[in-house]
Amino acid sequence: MKDKNYILLILLHVFIGYLIYAYPSFSKLYGFAIVVLGVFFVFRSRNRNNEVLFVAGYLVGSEVFLRMTGGNILYEFSKYGVMVFMLWGMFYSGFSKNSIPFWFYLLLMFPGVIVATETLNLKSNIQNSIAFNISGPACLGVASIYCYNRKILISQLNNILLTIGLPIVSTTMYLILYTPDLKKILVSTGSNMETSGGFGPNQVATIMGMGVFVFFSRLILESKNKWVFIINLILVFNISYRGLLTFSRGGMITAMVMILILVFFLYKNTATQGRYRMNVLLVIFSIVFIFCWMYTSTQTGGLIDKRYANKDASGRVKESQFTGREEIWDSEIEVFKDNPVFGIGVGKSLEVREEETGGLIITSHNEISRTLAEHGAMGIIALMIVFFTPMFLYLDNKQHIYLFCFIFFWLLTINHAAMRIAASAFVYSLSLLKVYMDEKPVVHRE
Repeated sequence: MKDKNYILLILLHVFIGYLIYAYPSFSKLYGFAIVVLGVFFVFRSRNRNNEVLFVAGYLVGSEVFLRMTGGNILYEFSKYGVMVFMLWGMFYSGFSKNSIPFWFYLLLMFPGVIVATETLNLKSNIQNSIAFNISGPACLGVASIYCYNRKILISQLNNILLTIGLPIVSTTMYLILYTPDLKKILVSTGSNMETSGGFGPNQVATIMGMGVFVFFSRLILESKNKWVFIINLILVFNISYRGLLTFSRGGMITAMVMILILVFFLYKNTATQGRYRMNVLLVIFSIVFIFCWMYTSTQTGGLIDKRYANKDASGRVKESQFTGREEIWDSEIEVFKDNPVFGIGVGKSLEVREEETGGLIITSHNEISRTLAEHGAMGIIALMIVFFTPMFLYLDNKQHIYLFCFIFFWLLTINHAAMRIAASAFVYSLSLLKVYMDEKPVVHRE
């Protein structure tokens, strides 16, 4: 991508963030435009260059922004959109015959759905309960089948990541305009909706963390001149700052883990003479991040330091390190022990907690414990398929420098935000791509 086009794309998405803040009704038009332009893009190209991945990436990056601003057609709009485009891509380009593990993964989800039709209370909207909880795993399965061993150039993969990052630029601009005076709203170290665009801090922090990683990777790999480098540095600073202000730790910690993994693999695959430039870039990034932390600490009156130290506003260490989520984990593990084979059915664990707490609706933040409780042993096998398959593929895919970054994004995200957003499923599926570093011709499947 030419530097001029890149800068124009960034400015366009800054403007989109401003426009939706100034004219909220524009968010619906923005969501509709994503679908229409995506359909046109894929239909015109017939997916010759994996265009569905670019459209799906943009859907993933815009999901939280559309939810935050009321622009999504359906709440699970992005997950269904990703699945539809992946299936459309398979129609044009086929899929690898070796993707059997993920067909099996989808089959393992069905017993939990069948059990749910018997166990869910009649007063529940059974269709909605099942759809809400199965949409994430279904999205992961379909996207993984499409991506499995699909050949792609590293430059294309970097541009797919950019399609995720561009809507996050709009989200950041919106948060800058939306967030009120911090001195008036920050009174505790809990997650803060007012600094998260009036939406769930956990989801916002997750996607902002992904944005930090996207633009860090571009800072290191795609900053070919000083102006692009400066723009990427500014983006990393602003997205990091807004992510920290959500006071939701999971997304930002995940971003740092991904960055450390990427740095490790870049060092491993970079010749000695190339490491000097990389060292300089890392020093600059470190200085910017330290400044970002210090600035955030000053702006929040030191509350951000206490938040990450697991302390309350008075400086006392909190009893729970995970805001009470250990109790949900323990509850779901007990349910699994009582129903170890097929589980209690998709969506039923929420009803169990509602009964145990006398009517409180407490959704699970951990996809692993939820899968065990609702799918039983079938869930264990499914999780093992997801975790080990990309590692097996890595043996013949050493040029995929992002592979472990993507696996750990999925693994860490599902431990604090379950699969509430499509990002965890789609980003995971990118770990299954067969990546080439050179400009050699590629075919769509094996």
